[in-house]
Amino acid sequence: MQALLAAIDQMAISTDARRVFHGRGGLYPGCEQWTLDWFAPVWVLTSFKPMDQDALELCHQALAQRWQTLAPGEPLNWVYQCRAPGQAHTHLMAGHVPEPHVVTEQGAHYLVHVMRGQNHGLFLDMAQGRAWLKAHARHENVLNLFAYTCAFSVVALQGGAAQVVNLDMSQGALAVGQHNHRLNGLPAKARFLGHDIFKTWGKIHKMGPYGVIVIDPPSYQKGSFIASKDYIKLIRRLPDLLEPQGHVLLCLNAPELDTAFLHAQVSEAAPGLRFVERLANPAAFADQNPEKALKVLHYQNA
Repeated sequence: MQALLAAIDQMAISTDARRVFHGRGGLYPGCEQWTLDWFAPVWVLTSFKPMDQDALELCHQALAQRWQTLAPGEPLNWVYQCRAPGQAHTHLMAGHVPEPHVVTEQGAHYLVHVMRGQNHGLFLDMAQGRAWLKAHARHENVLNLFAYTCAFSVVALQGGAAQVVNLDMSQGALAVGQHNHRLNGLPAKARFLGHDIFKTWGKIHKMGPYGVIVIDPPSYQKGSFIASKDYIKLIRRLPDLLEPQGHVLLCLNAPELDTAFLHAQVSEAAPGLRFVERLANPAAFADQNPEKALKVLHYQNA
């Protein structure tokens, strides 16, 4: 736990939501179970194994001490989430969580919910992907598959996209996405489709072609999407959906599937796509084995 406590002792306040400690990357032996995130004004400590009361108290003391240096007189707000198999739970440990809870990243605002569920509404490791899209979206027709809360759509429109089509099976997630668009005062150039992607290709095709396509699926969602067998079905559609010279971001956060898996899928199902680069993950998400971390691959159509 010493590496986690040391990170708390050295942490700074940021205006943007960000990861402070990433034990999951394996760079801190003995601390693989912990992550610490800053969703201003709340710290969120996540453990993938149960923590006893003594360990939680050590974390509380470290956070309280550092917070008094960073924000003297201000209340400390922090949340503990246990994600141990079969023991998932979330507790407010000190202070309060704003409602609504809105955070910022690179000039955009997002609604988050750190007290319920394992996903908080914004995946912090995808910050570089969002920055890339904002820089490449101008005048483009953008397709955002597995849109979740539509953060990609927000930055695409901030970057001047002509239109964004967001598609996700979760109506609840899309409702948050629509809220995010209102938070950012964006023009009404986004569509929100709550459909099964595999049953909606006709509609998707009709609204194309697309200058940029983002595919950011879950790695394993029973009854919906299993990357090892379903990803290729998405890639196979890309040649018919992309404009000439169009771009695609293929995203995958599955430790058991590496970049070679995605390259092989593209070679088989869409050989006309040219690999451009793998986008770097934020430095806070450094991993001793990058192939187990988030993979964001940029391809371009012929």
